[in-house]
Amino acid sequence: MSGRDLFCPPRRTRRGAALTLVFAGVLMAGAATGSFPDAGQPARRSAAGPAPAATRHEDVRRAAAEAMADGTSPMEAAERAVSRSGDRWGAVYSEGEYQEFQEALDGRYTGVGLSAARAQDGRIEVTRVQSGSPAAAAGIRAGDVLSSVDGSKVDGLPVTEVVSLLRGDADDAPAGTSVTLGLRRGTRAWTETLHRASLSTDSVTVHRLPDGVTAIKIAAFTRGSGDAVREAVREAPAGGGIILDLRGNSGGLVTEAVDTASAFLDGGLVATYDVDGAQRALRADSGGDTVRPLVALVDGGTMSAAEMLTGALQDRGRAVVIGCRTFGKGSVQMPTRLPDGSVAELTVGHYRTPLGHAVDGRGITPDLEAGTGALQRAETVLTGLGDPS
Repeated sequence: MSGRDLFCPPRRTRRGAALTLVFAGVLMAGAATGSFPDAGQPARRSAAGPAPAATRHEDVRRAAAEAMADGTSPMEAAERAVSRSGDRWGAVYSEGEYQEFQEALDGRYTGVGLSAARAQDGRIEVTRVQSGSPAAAAGIRAGDVLSSVDGSKVDGLPVTEVVSLLRGDADDAPAGTSVTLGLRRGTRAWTETLHRASLSTDSVTVHRLPDGVTAIKIAAFTRGSGDAVREAVREAPAGGGIILDLRGNSGGLVTEAVDTASAFLDGGLVATYDVDGAQRALRADSGGDTVRPLVALVDGGTMSAAEMLTGALQDRGRAVVIGCRTFGKGSVQMPTRLPDGSVAELTVGHYRTPLGHAVDGRGITPDLEAGTGALQRAETVLTGLGDPS
């Protein structure tokens, strides 16, 4: 797994009932293969400053190998080593969780096909049922209330935890395993046992709005999302503006984020990043649409590769950014495989926007602040951008 850099948010598990990674909330994100040095090669520890990434990875591998030789848990030993390193974004994943990440990057996940949100009264409501999913086959509808999962009440729980319960532990709940839901619809209450399935997700959705505006929503940068954005731009009405909705986008493949930038830029810098002090650059392809009015929508859930894209479009004057300050995940992780098949990641560097702004821990400040009315604000701004006067 060496030679791939990973931009990803932190993940912590609960022992005995590990929360699996929620596709809509947490994604592993890798940039161009071979762009980073091999994390598996030992490096000399500097007398001053943090140890090189290769050395820190070697320390974690050694701790896992020693634990395996002693008959104790390699994952727990690796987690302790990562914790001692002080790495804010460092994490250790089981083999099943890591495989789940890879499937997510392909736009696949294992689940029942429900999207959910927490209502103001704390209830968990179904917001969307994916066509062709087990939930759709069972007749579950948007607006139904989810009251329990496998007998555990979910009222008041964070939505991410509820979705994790639906999906099950990555190592123990593959496609075909069952999950029993408690549901309510009006005065009716019932239980439904569903069998998880391998499902695909549409990371890029396109909607036509009034006045020739095209809204492109990118949920995550999975494989092929850059091409999907390019196609949406080509098919957009001539002269019409574009709203690039990155709200809630937790990241994804950096190469896809760069491809998306290429749809709106005519080459040039997208971001710079360092690996143990060595400076690198990510650049857009030439030939993008640089004329069409563009607004990018962001919020506190806009993370990682989505922040990188936002920073490129903002710094280069290509888009007006509207919404709330973004999350602030601008570090680079690299994975290493441990003896038991689990995977550890440690931070190896950070990236900056084209004008040199750091993102990690700071986020990106939008040009115009907007909350619930962000979409309407974007349409108004596009009207002004498209006015030749």
